[in-house]
Amino acid sequence: MSRSLQILCWLMLPFVLLPAAAATPCSDEPYRAFDFLLGNWQVHARSGELQGKNVITAQENGCLIVEQWQGRQGGTGQSYNYYNPQTMKWYQLWVSTGAIIDYSGGLNSSGAMHLEGHIIYQETGLQAPFTGTWTPQPDGSVLQELKQFNPENASWIDWFTGIYTRTSDAD
Repeated sequence: MSRSLQILCWLMLPFVLLPAAAATPCSDEPYRAFDFLLGNWQVHARSGELQGKNVITAQENGCLIVEQWQGRQGGTGQSYNYYNPQTMKWYQLWVSTGAIIDYSGGLNSSGAMHLEGHIIYQETGLQAPFTGTWTPQPDGSVLQELKQFNPENASWIDWFTGIYTRTSDAD
């Protein structure tokens, strides 16, 4: 065997000995826990007033959920959501011109996704503890409840509450 062929064989050996990769990464059950939020949505306040629309898609072969929000008054924002198998938690990073929200968690006992972390306001740099809960409803809608901690009176205040209703497209 020529010297070049021997070197090539040695270089290829680690790839031959590696176990076969999973056919579909991110397909196990924990990766699917937030799939109830995938789709095109209109988002209304509890009063019924339209707040905006949200397009939420699976990307990277289901390893990433991307949210694209457009508020009725022109505000926008995006989030990246993913499951980390080492921590066994879901993570969301929300970014808009107004704030960054960075939090993590998972499904609670009632099947709602509950995340905890912090909000950081872009303009002032102020930050506060923050939670988000997304609860699937029997009619197929999703209730989103976002809360911020108020250190002045040591209580949680409603930051945003939205009722997500599916639409047939992103319009």
